[in-house]
Amino acid sequence: MRLIALMILMFALLAGPSAGVQAQPCPPPLPLPEAGSLADAAPAPDRGLLWRLSKDGRESYLYGTVHLGRPQWLRPGPQVSAALRASDTLALEIDPGDPATRAAMRQLTAARSEQPLPDALRAQLSARTRAACLPEQALNGLQPLIQAMTLTLLEARWDGLDAGFALEQVLSHQARALRRPIAALETPQQQLDLLLGADLAHTQDMTRDMLTQLEQDRVRPVLRRLIAAWERGDLTELENYEQWCDCIASPQDRLWLRRLNEERNPGMADGIARLHASGTRVFAAVGALHMTGPRALPLLLANKGFRVERLLLLP
Repeated sequence: MRLIALMILMFALLAGPSAGVQAQPCPPPLPLPEAGSLADAAPAPDRGLLWRLSKDGRESYLYGTVHLGRPQWLRPGPQVSAALRASDTLALEIDPGDPATRAAMRQLTAARSEQPLPDALRAQLSARTRAACLPEQALNGLQPLIQAMTLTLLEARWDGLDAGFALEQVLSHQARALRRPIAALETPQQQLDLLLGADLAHTQDMTRDMLTQLEQDRVRPVLRRLIAAWERGDLTELENYEQWCDCIASPQDRLWLRRLNEERNPGMADGIARLHASGTRVFAAVGALHMTGPRALPLLLANKGFRVERLLLLP
């Protein structure tokens, strides 16, 4: 499964909770909480990975997320909620609640959709679109790799996961309710350039590989393992992601993984440090895999003079 965990946020911006799918054998729709039910519910458990960042007499926070979610995650746990309330600004990779960002993502994606596609690969895309309970033309106008990524994302519905309930969506909504400004650490253009910057042959190989993984039912086990590791805050399991993700089929894949993960970290660390230096207390939430590797965000921020302290979240 080529790097799907690093890609989900981009098409979480292209769609909310899945809707309009056909009847069985499609995955059942995820239930939306009833009005008032979140306020009356018991405290939610904390999930994920949280660090406190201390510098210049102020504290900021770094939170490792996943870009999928469940309806029951709409209420963050007490430690995560307290950290967000204690912060002045929410920083995200890109803001999924910003209409301008969503519009830019759709426009940029559509602008890159024109690409020659072998007949066999086009037929494979059509077949997997039907298998995902979507109208056959539903993804037309999207670049083929984005289509394959979207189909991979939709597979998570079988396990009760949906991009519409992703942590970025939840935190964005909560920050707006608290009247906290939201800062983007990257732009839609930067993210799509990283994703679609490979040459045509490699892009088509990745598209074909993703569709084959779906056909062989090899996507869901990796997603389940990733989500489970994140839920229990298992940083060691995430550090070993390359050993079990089935996502490194060639040296080119390994280089691309580095580009999508580690090579983005210095820019995000600079953005977090600038926000903190401006006098604001930051709650920075980015994908949990950015907390791993030799250029992990906690290490880069420590090198910038922050005291970085891992906060163990209680289940």
